[in-house]
Amino acid sequence: MIIKGKATSLDIAHLAGVSQPTVSRALRGSPSVNPETRKKILAIARELNYKVDKNASNLRAQQSGTLALLFFEDPTPDDSLINPFFHSMLGSITRACARRGFDLLVSFQQLSTNWHADFEDSHKADGIILLGYGDYLEAESRLQQLVAQGTHFVRWGAALAGEPGVSIGCDNFQGGQDIGAHLLARGRRKIAFLGHASDHYPEFFERWRGYAGALRKARLKPDPALQVDAITTEQAGYEAAQALLARGRPFDAVFAASDLIALGAMKALREAGLRIPEDVAVAGFDDIAMASFTQPGLSTVQQDTRLAGEVLVDSLIGLIRGEPVESRKLPAKLVPRGSTGAA
Repeated sequence: MIIKGKATSLDIAHLAGVSQPTVSRALRGSPSVNPETRKKILAIARELNYKVDKNASNLRAQQSGTLALLFFEDPTPDDSLINPFFHSMLGSITRACARRGFDLLVSFQQLSTNWHADFEDSHKADGIILLGYGDYLEAESRLQQLVAQGTHFVRWGAALAGEPGVSIGCDNFQGGQDIGAHLLARGRRKIAFLGHASDHYPEFFERWRGYAGALRKARLKPDPALQVDAITTEQAGYEAAQALLARGRPFDAVFAASDLIALGAMKALREAGLRIPEDVAVAGFDDIAMASFTQPGLSTVQQDTRLAGEVLVDSLIGLIRGEPVESRKLPAKLVPRGSTGAA
């Protein structure tokens, strides 16, 4: 290929058969580019006598004054594809950014593309806030890659030891324990759990562990037959409750790992002719807006979205400034309502 004029990184990308961001990462020695690709790119750069534009590089290194908020697309009945729990957190994050003089760029995580590298190389934002991740074990490698390439990021998650990067999350274990103790105090003994209870969904797993701990404290054992997997949608909750009913195992309460699961479960229980809370008490987790408007109102655990937004933004700004930042658990608050006979 004959290059007319001064060679550019786009020319190198074309000859190497890679993207321009990959060329940028290779030229600055990023570990996110595999050695074979980096070697090929450097050889082409030498052949073209390519020189890095120091002025442009310095300009790109300057901070943009923008933070990026990336959502994981959740299955929702409307076109938002955003878990309703995150709606109020979005408002809190937006206000926190404004108070601290940062703009906010909001986008969906494009899980089929190298979205994290695009933000790192284009300098659209100085750092990233991640909300949602789906299956954690599938997302973990991407989080580790963010750490490896030095991206400033924080995420809303379980905030457990050993997780990549900085996580801010609710004390899910305490919240699950509080719900379990509340249901036991209302005289319930056969308490079902709807939601995944595995490392694939750490937040749900911590809620299950808390609930199981409350049962054991009361000298009861969690019954595996009363646990049904469910992701956080109304439809999943509806189907999980139907599956639970089909097992024919007696139960007098349901602890759903999220309010959306609880709302779907309540519909299935009513269709089966069961009264809430007389026959089955139901509790959720999150305290989304709809929780107080159901009939009866849904007992749940409130996560402080205002505080969460502020801590996420402050933590990310701290990372950008090179300050020490650690993962943090925020307190959870039990909110008893009529679905457990508390009102």
